[in-house]
Parts: sequence; C-alpha cells; structure tokens
Amino acid sequence: MSTTPEAFQSYLAAPEGTRLEFKAAANRYDFDKLAKYCVAIANEGGGKIILGVSDRRPREIVGTSAFDEPGRTEAGLHQRLNHRIPVEEYYHENRRVLIFHVPARLPGTAWSDEGCYYKRAGDELTHLGDTELRAIYAEVAPDFSANPSSASVADLDADALAEFCRRWARKSPGLRLESKTIPEILTDAELLVDGRPCNAALILFGTRAALGRHLPQAEIVFEYRSSDASGPAQDREEYRQGFFTILDSLWQKINLRNDRQSHQDDFFRYDIPTFDEIAIREAILNAIAHRDYRLGGSIFIRQYSRRLEVVSPGGFPSGITPENIADQQNPRNRRLAEALSKAGLVERAGQGMNLMIESAIKQTKPLPSFTGSATHEVRLTLSGTVQNPAFIRFLQRLGDERLANFSTCDYLALDALQRDQPLAPALSERLPSLVDAGAVERMGRGKGMRYFLSREIYAVIGTPGTYTRRKGLDHETNKALLEKHVRDSQASGAPMSELLQVLPAQSRAQVKRLMLELETEGRAHMKGRLRGSRWHGGPLPLAHLAQTHLAQTPNPDTAMP
Repeated sequence: MSTTPEAFQSYLAAPEGTRLEFKAAANRYDFDKLAKYCVAIANEGGGKIILGVSDRRPREIVGTSAFDEPGRTEAGLHQRLNHRIPVEEYYHENRRVLIFHVPARLPGTAWSDEGCYYKRAGDELTHLGDTELRAIYAEVAPDFSANPSSASVADLDADALAEFCRRWARKSPGLRLESKTIPEILTDAELLVDGRPCNAALILFGTRAALGRHLPQAEIVFEYRSSDASGPAQDREEYRQGFFTILDSLWQKINLRNDRQSHQDDFFRYDIPTFDEIAIREAILNAIAHRDYRLGGSIFIRQYSRRLEVVSPGGFPSGITPENIADQQNPRNRRLAEALSKAGLVERAGQGMNLMIESAIKQTKPLPSFTGSATHEVRLTLSGTVQNPAFIRFLQRLGDERLANFSTCDYLALDALQRDQPLAPALSERLPSLVDAGAVERMGRGKGMRYFLSREIYAVIGTPGTYTRRKGLDHETNKALLEKHVRDSQASGAPMSELLQVLPAQSRAQVKRLMLELETEGRAHMKGRLRGSRWHGGPLPLAHLAQTHLAQTPNPDTAMP
C-alpha cells in the first residue's frame, strides 16, 4: 500500500476514532500493545495505526524511530495474529512515520491475541463482552459443529478421548485432566451440550457404529491411484470413526508410498520426500475443520505417484477465496477448530495454508492449488515434484535465523523471483525488506526500479550467468531507449534533461555513463558545450570531427616555444 500526500493530510485532519489510532512513539513502541491495537481495530471494522504523529489535534508530526525494520515487524504480527497487516514507511518533510494498514475482520469472526478479544474504549483497550461476541458469531449461519448431536457419551471411543486428553495436557499442563471424569473433560472442552456430545465431539471421538447411526458423512475415503486412468483404485480404505483414532494411521497410509527424490548438487546430496508430513497433515486437518458437515458427501484423499488431492464437501467459507486464503480465516466449524487447537493440532485457525505454502517453496515444489474447486466442494492439490533443488541451498545459505523472520509473503516473493514470474502488489511490498536481508538486489530508482535475486544467490544455485544476463539485458534495453530518442530528435538534438525523462528511474550520472558508452560505440554523439550541448544519433560526422580537431590544434605561429 502506498499513501499519497493528500490521503495523509486527510488522516491528520480526521478525528481519532474507530478507523484511526495515532501514537507519537518518538523513540519506541511496545510490540505487545501494537498487536492488541491491531486486534481491536480489526474487530471494529479495520483502519490504520499511525506512529510518529501526536494523538491530539492540531496534530504534530514528531517522527518515530520505532520498529526500524518494518518488514520484520510485519512478519512478527503475521506470526502472532495470523493476519497480514501491511506496514508502510511514510516520510513527511524528512520525518519518518509508520502506517499500519489493519484490515477488517470477516463476517462471523473476531480477531484475538493470545486468546483475548479486544476493542477500544476511549484511549484504552478492553475486552469484547460475551454479548458482543455472540452477536458477531451470529452474523453467519449457526456453527453446525456446536449443535448437540443425538448421540450419548457412551458413543464416544475411549482411546480417542485418551489421545485428545494426552495432547491437551501436553499443551496445557496445569489442567490436571487425569483427575477429571469424561463428562467434566467434555464440559471443559465445550463439547457437551445439555448433557449430550455436540457434533464436534462425535466427529473427533465417535465410534464407527455411532458415526454410522448419527453422522455417516463424517468419513474420510483414501484412494491410491498409480495413474489418472478411470477405474477402481489400486488401494482404497474408508475411515468412519473419530478423527483422534485415525489421524496417525492416515499419514502412515500415505507414507507407505512416499518415495524420496535424490538430487546431487556439487558436493551436496538431497533426499527430499515427495509428500511432506507437515503439509499433508495440515491439508487433512483443514478438510476436517472446514468441510460442510450438512452435506452428505465424504472427504476424499487421493494419492498419486507425484501429487495428492484432498476433496472436501462444501465450497469456501464466507469471505474466503483461493487468493486470500493464506491471509484470512473464517472457520466454518468453530467449535471443532477450537477443540483441535486445544490439542495443539491447530495452533491458530487458518495457519495450515501458510505452512503448506512455505513447505512447498522450501522444497521447490509447485504451490498448493485449488484448481477445480466449486461452490459444492473444495479441491486442494499438493504436488510432490521437486523442481529446483539448488534453490534449497540458497535458503540454507540465508540461515535459519533470517528465515524465521520471513512471512509467507516473503517466501512467495522469493519463489516468484526465482521462477522469473511477475509479482503481485502484496509481494512487491516485501522486496525492500528482502534487500535488507541480503536475498535480493535492486537496480534503478523510482517507478523503474527492478529487483533480482542477489549475485551470491545465483552463484549458489548454479546459474551465475542468469544474473549477468538479466542485469545486462536491462542495461542494453536502457541504452536502446536512449539511442532511439536521440535518433528521433536528430534535427535539433536531445538535451540531457530530455534523456533523464526517458529513464526516470536512473540518476543523471547513470544516464551520462550510458550515453558515453553509446558514443564510444559510435551510436550517438554530442554537439555543443555545457548547457547548450545536445545529443544526436550515430557517430560524430567527419566534417565536425575535423573542425573539432583543428580547433584543438595549437597555431604554430602563436604557440609558445
């Protein structure tokens, strides 16, 4: 996002309210407080937090030195809140201002920070009340997973409940679950409604017989197919039982045919699994948490030699599209997602897509695809083909410490650059921080600025000539543009001021160097001196060259002895 001077002035004139929050923050600002304000503003419909401006009118632009690496701050907010909040550095009369562009929450959802839902009350932050939260959740259809089922506690599998308790206790050791009865555990997990298990409890812990009677669509069908040919699958198994009894066996089934792709890169050898365990587990969890259980179909997992498809009934939840799915979250089955979160399987709703994207890029596989999705189903395809193992060395060269601060958008920007693909605006915004991290270089200035993977990285991934070619092509393109302009202006010639307009991203010194190269190559020449000089196309005419030579040759009659 890029704020215009007119827009910035309108911010300064507007009253501080639900859409704007000003903080002087001349030296620093607390990151925890920043995260909470982002949550509050999102819950109130979105807006902007502006650091470096006093909060009382008439507002004074004091400037701020807080968060000296905005890219890292943006990545930190994304990691903490699992929402993308663009951070913009804006300069007004050489004073630095930070603008945080906070999006609005989606219908039926509320943002939270560490389990707390915030709103603003005057100059302070306070919690959203239960009535306010219920009103937000009522904006969309009721949560099917929270409705009471027709089953009883006796219909739940003891082993599935034990696995859930083990995981929940490991994540929250102070709960002392071992001393509680099953109804007490279910009540604490909000999975018991009027003494009956809710649909979420049945999906997670139900026995095969109970699911067959009360919720038969809560089923996962696994198929292995060696080709795309129609006909029966080579292997097929139907899983109709509580998810906590099958979550490991599903992965084991897929891993049976999980070959490793070996690649030799100089002295480095890579053995990369076709199906990454983290990505596969996240894909299955997403299908379980977000499918529409009101529809009668099953979840299908189809494994092929080099790809895996997960097809789940129901389209995308309200407000979610393939384009924003990595940044937005709107769980269709909130109670179910919360139970998975208690068990540590889903740290934050919606995080799974980010993990799948980052896993694919780190292993240089094609990005997850939703091609074929429709209003009645979501079709997720994970490709397992490793495309450029040398790029893995590049990521390793950056180091774990720097990679830990990268957001999903950072990974996507690097992936687009290494594939020589155009960058969407949201990814282009990440390029300056990637320059600071040493992963990317830039050339030019202003609107004509271009970015490349750094020379060091091209050397690491084995194609240093690509770096030279790409930068060289830009260099020759700029010279060709200048040559065309001076030839078109042959009659009167082109002054330096016009040449600077041809390449506005280049400095005067850079344009002058390009023109001198053209002159050396006989493709342009200059006539006149100082401010009256003009550039023309082609080599310097012989007659003019002779005149210049005579003018510079001393007269022997007047020369000093």
